[in-house]
Amino acid sequence: MSRTTDSAQYRHYIGGEWTDGEGTETFESENPATGESLGEFQRGTPADIDRAMAEADAAFEQWRELSYIDRAEYLWDIYHELRDRHDELGEIVTKECGKEISEGKADVTEAWHMVEWAAGNARHPHGDSVPSEIPSKDAYMRRKPRGVVGCITPWNFPVAIPFWHMAVSLVEGNTVVWKPAEQTPWCGQVIAEMFEDSGIPDGVFNMVQGFGDAGNAIVEDDRTDTVLFTGSAEVGNEVASTVGGTPGKLAACEMGGKNGIVVTEQADLDIAVHSAVMSSFKTTGQRCVSSERLIVHTDVYDEFKERFVENAKKVAVGDPLEENTFMGPAIEPGHVEKIQRYNDLAQQEGANVLVDRTELDDEEIPDGHEDGHWVGPFVYEADYEEDLRCLKEEVFGPHVALVEYEGDIDRAIEIHNDTPYGLAGAVISEDYRQIHRFRDHAEIGLAYANLPCIGAEVQLPFGGVKKSGNGYPSAREVIEAVTERTAFTLNNSKEIEMAQGLSADITTQDE
Repeated sequence: MSRTTDSAQYRHYIGGEWTDGEGTETFESENPATGESLGEFQRGTPADIDRAMAEADAAFEQWRELSYIDRAEYLWDIYHELRDRHDELGEIVTKECGKEISEGKADVTEAWHMVEWAAGNARHPHGDSVPSEIPSKDAYMRRKPRGVVGCITPWNFPVAIPFWHMAVSLVEGNTVVWKPAEQTPWCGQVIAEMFEDSGIPDGVFNMVQGFGDAGNAIVEDDRTDTVLFTGSAEVGNEVASTVGGTPGKLAACEMGGKNGIVVTEQADLDIAVHSAVMSSFKTTGQRCVSSERLIVHTDVYDEFKERFVENAKKVAVGDPLEENTFMGPAIEPGHVEKIQRYNDLAQQEGANVLVDRTELDDEEIPDGHEDGHWVGPFVYEADYEEDLRCLKEEVFGPHVALVEYEGDIDRAIEIHNDTPYGLAGAVISEDYRQIHRFRDHAEIGLAYANLPCIGAEVQLPFGGVKKSGNGYPSAREVIEAVTERTAFTLNNSKEIEMAQGLSADITTQDE
């Protein structure tokens, strides 16, 4: 089956076939480090989503009738392919989304971990046996697939996050319609080829490349039973609002954050600086869990600042395919402009700039990469004020504020929580009481202690609170979003006896 057109334009995968779809427009994938084109892709339309939905809906009944184990068998082939092609696929991730090569490979590793977890879970116990008040009754909790799951995934983890969404959904008996991010369609193409090679039944997995109009069509389609979304807060809140107004429809959305690290007076500063640099600059600050606020106790502030600033001045920005690179490029020109606007805003709001590598020197840009989307670390200190936009709004880049605080851990937590977001955060301390206080009172879904506030092990839920999310579209918690619970009670007696002392006697007027 041909995967491209004669003109090397990549197609959609719908109903087990590669298709140009209904649209006539195409778009290109671009290497953000060089500006070179990586491929041309058909741009999906709402009509293409309509067809994909019809195929997924039609395939659902047959797919759900397979056992968990039979459904998982298709994923085991993909698991082995992800492992066998680790280096190759890691390079594709790095070329298309710009994060340095160890992160590109880690993206693929995380994908196979998720597939392994989901497929392995097929052989684990499902449901619960629940005691009944009546000895002759057996009571159970069982799960059933919801139907068609619409998956909308971001560009910064273009292999891992699709499998967060889809692996569990498929093993649980749902069918899938997936729209990859428009910035990383090549990664989407590779994943679709894997599903085709697995021999998964036609219509169970469907992929439509495209932009927001295609994603919106997934959200609004009446056949979509669950939407799994990972991306910006602005789009995710629209998704949640739209789906929330439709009875019987669910959305699990994981969105952005204005994440913070609290460094207390009891911190080990080696751990603190290391964690802060990792959290602030990995993936060029383009992780939903990247830290843009470092909240540091006054007793250790000066030493922490000196050491962090020294790292920020020297952190290696360059060709993401080189192993000695720490930060690659930003994803696209528009995002570079956004980061620059927020850097300017911080200065307008009175910040004291400590490091400004927003525009890199010519000698820092690798040969042959002059057309890349380059931006370096921007670090500033600001006195905490409740109305500072630079401390409240997500930048999604290497834009980092140092905020000094006095007092106990509760004051640090108060500053930490003063943001509309609530995704991730970390506390650095050698005092377990401070750590537990942060754990229990920080308004976040992902809490870390003496670690960077990045990292996702697939067996743990991943999501936030407040503006950062309304669910956990990953790991075991996604099961809640893609299945329905059924409470099932079986009477083993020839008589009917009711709980709570309810009479089962039937009386008539004659009596």
